[in-house]
Amino acid sequence: MAGIGRTDFFRLRTSSFVLVLLLVPLPASAQSPAAALRPVIVQGAMQIETEKLAGRLEHVKVERVGDWTFWSGTIDGYPVIVSKTLKGMSSAAAATVLAVERFRPLAIINQGTAGGHDPRLRLYDIVLGTSAVNLGAFRSRYRAAGSGSNPLDWRPMDLTAADGSAANDPNARRAARFEADGPLLDAARSVTKTYTRGKVVEGAIGSSDMWNDEVDLIARFHTEFGTAVEEMETASAAQIAKLLSVPFLGIRVVSDNITNGDAYDPKTSEACEDFVYDVVKAYVRTLKR
Repeated sequence: MAGIGRTDFFRLRTSSFVLVLLLVPLPASAQSPAAALRPVIVQGAMQIETEKLAGRLEHVKVERVGDWTFWSGTIDGYPVIVSKTLKGMSSAAAATVLAVERFRPLAIINQGTAGGHDPRLRLYDIVLGTSAVNLGAFRSRYRAAGSGSNPLDWRPMDLTAADGSAANDPNARRAARFEADGPLLDAARSVTKTYTRGKVVEGAIGSSDMWNDEVDLIARFHTEFGTAVEEMETASAAQIAKLLSVPFLGIRVVSDNITNGDAYDPKTSEACEDFVYDVVKAYVRTLKR
């Protein structure tokens, strides 16, 4: 084989260097600004709680993991992911873990419809969840066979407060409560005057895998735990967000209220999505300062 001259050798090395540069992925700083930012996750359990928000995203990409769906896009140029969590505490927890592990979100907002616990709340009223409370963990008192059941005297348990038996730990004799993130709550407060479908109040959101129609039991939850509404996801998602150190806020619209006779209206979900869209925009503005 003939030898390679110095000029040819230099050209070969230069060509190889350029080829390597082309093959190496661009660093995050060289990608689009939105791609380099940590997204805001907006969760909803059902299609009616997510489709309008997902439809308002720009540059949408859809990703499915099992039956969970994630719509990735932008709002005002900032990355936002709408997550359909499916209904129930377990589904919401799993969806939240998936979202955090796959997308590394900056914050999570869980939103959707809820049943009223406060008789003063009417259809289309919105509750900003200053906290989320688990209404599904109780220890029943001993009753002999044939004595019936009375959930009104069941004692709450905080399963996050004890590594051992929560039923026997005095520090766990309370309902698990997860506080809202301050900056997210402030962003929601800043747009309350834009909402005209009902009033916007603050209070606790109660969650469990139960649909409660016993007015006395609802009254107990409202009085003892301060719940304004109940549903089936927020506290579970909030618990996971706390464990994984992600700021969290729950927002719910009153879709029915058995304490005052307001019947279910599925259209309330759209009103909530509109309000949450404004909350996201307000929160994004704070990130751009």
